[in-house]
Amino acid sequence: MHEIAASFPILSILVFFPAAGALLIIFFAKKEQFDLIRWSALGFALAEFALSLYLPFTFDSSNPGMQWVERGAWIERFGMNYILGVDGISLLLVLLTTLVTIICVLASWRDVKDKLKWFMALLLFTETCSLGVFMAMDLFLFYIFWEAVLIPMVFIIGIWGGARKLYSAVKFFVFTFVGSLFMLLGVLVLYFYHGHATGVYTFDVAVLFQNPVAPAVQFWIFMAFFLGFAVKVPMFPVHTWLPDAHTEAPTAGSIILAAVLLKLGSYGFLRFSLPLLPNASVQFAPLMMGISIFAIIYGALVTIAQKDMKKVVAYSSVSHMGFVMLGMFALNIEGIRGGLMQMINHGISTGALFLLVGMIYERTHTRTIGDYTGLFKVMPVFGVFFLITVLSSMGLPSTNGFIGELFILIGAFKAYPLYAVIAVVGVLLGAVYLLWLFQRVFLGDFVYRGKEELKDLKAREIISGGTLMVLIFWIGLCPKPFIRSMEASVNQVVRLVDTNYKKGLALAQASTPAASPSPTDASAAVVPAPGQPARDAAAQQAQAPAAAK
Repeated sequence: MHEIAASFPILSILVFFPAAGALLIIFFAKKEQFDLIRWSALGFALAEFALSLYLPFTFDSSNPGMQWVERGAWIERFGMNYILGVDGISLLLVLLTTLVTIICVLASWRDVKDKLKWFMALLLFTETCSLGVFMAMDLFLFYIFWEAVLIPMVFIIGIWGGARKLYSAVKFFVFTFVGSLFMLLGVLVLYFYHGHATGVYTFDVAVLFQNPVAPAVQFWIFMAFFLGFAVKVPMFPVHTWLPDAHTEAPTAGSIILAAVLLKLGSYGFLRFSLPLLPNASVQFAPLMMGISIFAIIYGALVTIAQKDMKKVVAYSSVSHMGFVMLGMFALNIEGIRGGLMQMINHGISTGALFLLVGMIYERTHTRTIGDYTGLFKVMPVFGVFFLITVLSSMGLPSTNGFIGELFILIGAFKAYPLYAVIAVVGVLLGAVYLLWLFQRVFLGDFVYRGKEELKDLKAREIISGGTLMVLIFWIGLCPKPFIRSMEASVNQVVRLVDTNYKKGLALAQASTPAASPSPTDASAAVVPAPGQPARDAAAQQAQAPAAAK
């Protein structure tokens, strides 16, 4: 894996530029200067996105390793370093984050009036922390950014949220903070285990990748990481904070929560759990896929019963993120590629749905589905945008949702065919609740119980919504650039899982001398192909010595 050092600190600039912009807004803009605050925040978000475009234009898609790597000593005594890097796995997530921040600023243009200066600053701080998570290649630095992202999001929900904002903010904080503490415990176990085994105490991920943990220890570290990452995904049964947080958050908060923050957990599984803990990942794969399947069906059924449009979108995220985790723990190239692609797709499509629901709420001050119908007749542009987004979320061919779900289903079928069949039922249920939502709100005779005059989208809203519509069709019709950018890095993850799985087996055998195989037996050891059930691999392992003879 070839690591490319940065010729100048582009990644540090990308991480901290939004925070610098937030500080400038706080210290130099007066609270009553609404236009100055809005345009300043938009300017910083646009400049950050423009800077992030340097990455895809200089990215070497054939190199699976980290690029633009920045290394510096931080707290040398404890092996903590400042290490940033981006590869094909994190590249698209970085671009998604910088783009979504622009959408959030535009969505808040008229929606947020109280304490606007602090709201925009917190949005930019959220961007900084999220980018830090996607770029950090030191586990302790990763944890710092991981925890820091909670702070602005809690305030965004708790100050600018709906009627139950304090309850939702506290619930969000408690769930994510407690999960993060378990993750920190797992990081420390990994740190001390590696130091005891090699004499090198470090949080450097590149070093840790080369020295896997013994399978017995992996089990407990995986459980600790699971509690931290699963809450952020969120996976069943630690998902209950999500509907409250989404429903009560302001529009921009819901967008960035769905498009970016939900990706932090699945990114953590892909970046750290799979390559660092391959034996435990293989062991837990059937359970993780089973939980994901349950989340797909459960999320879809609960979504059908909702009467609030925002809750429909919120609960649908449980189902959609279930697809992401299903692909991830298929442990094969197709599944992981589909899971990563679906992370991007979910960010675009669900972010667009929250944006559109926010637009209609800004006009009517209600999100109840029964309060209006036939909106297509008075808001045709809004209706077209909503229809495109609905079709994308249900995975219609030629939209972005299709390509991700296709890879996930292929990967799941290779690993566990039954899970793939059940997942198809989830796809069908998704089509049911999404099309039913569209039919009730947009089709039929126009009925509206409110007093406000309904007008179609304004130029600002068309620009923000239209940008996401372009991405929906771009990825759906021409996915090759996106797949090519992640392909080498995804292949590298699968190779790391395979290599470190073998090392883990060797460590387990070395710890039980009486059962240690002869050199001939060791050469015949069988490692499960990515996606192969662990029980099948164990059976082959038992047969290997006989086959070798």
